Amino acid sequence: MTGPAHVHGHHHHHHHERLDPALEGSAEGLRTLWFSFGVLAATTAVQAVIATVSGSVALLGDTVHNAADALTAVPLAFAFVLGRRAATRRYTYGFGRAEDLAGVFVVLVIAASAVFAGYEALRRLFEPQDVSHLAAVAAAGLVGFAGNEWVAQARIRTGRRIGSAALVADGLHARSDGFTSLAVLLGAGGAALGWRWADPLVGLAITGAIALVLRGAAREVWHRLMDAVDPALVDAAEHALSQVEGVRAVSDLRMRWLGHALRAETSIVVDPALTVAQAHAVAVAAEHALVHRVRRLTAATVQIQP
Repeated sequence: MTGPAHVHGHHHHHHHERLDPALEGSAEGLRTLWFSFGVLAATTAVQAVIATVSGSVALLGDTVHNAADALTAVPLAFAFVLGRRAATRRYTYGFGRAEDLAGVFVVLVIAASAVFAGYEALRRLFEPQDVSHLAAVAAAGLVGFAGNEWVAQARIRTGRRIGSAALVADGLHARSDGFTSLAVLLGAGGAALGWRWADPLVGLAITGAIALVLRGAAREVWHRLMDAVDPALVDAAEHALSQVEGVRAVSDLRMRWLGHALRAETSIVVDPALTVAQAHAVAVAAEHALVHRVRRLTAATVQIQP
């Protein structure tokens, strides 16, 4: 055999046996997004009523946070729908990268929330004011925390299951807003004791917590934009290839995320005495092993090297 032989990565079993996990993941992601949108919309409505009655600026800020978090479901849902479109001659890899762009938007929203929370806390520190209906304000803080944590767990769990960094980042954002809601609760408790400075100080502490969440979400989205993958996935792919009969060595293995689906490209070394048909059979077996043994991997391209 002279030179590498290329084997197309889309084998027929990919469509029939795996039932396109990328599309399944998109559907599951959409269900989670609409669920979280409904929960946060209800949470925002309850808090808005109490904020209006009590005059609590802290609760008003938390209400704005929750409304913004609910609205982040819109670009993510758009990304999931766009990612289901078939590849075109211009977008030959499809539209999975739309999720990464949505993840950038989510990170920007988290950053804006941190800036807003910090500003409000500092303003309240220098311009303290009394808050009425403290019991209702505290209850609204608990409602905000419960709603955000419920949504955060659903988004993070689904995002990790389907491999969506953007959905995980949005879940972390919801968790940060839950911390902000707890600040409302603690601030109300301090106000009840006559500590007018309690609410803004707790707000500053929560701003720091949001900044930590921002750091983690930004790192995750950055990794996805830079085509980073978990080294354990690379190890799993190499192990799967090493078990294929006829594969003498594996070289130049590359993997990347497209939305919440993985693609792999690799070169395998085979016996140079093999015929083209025999080498092709080894490549097909290698592709089959990758797609079936590596989680979230939906397509692979295998090159033959004698």
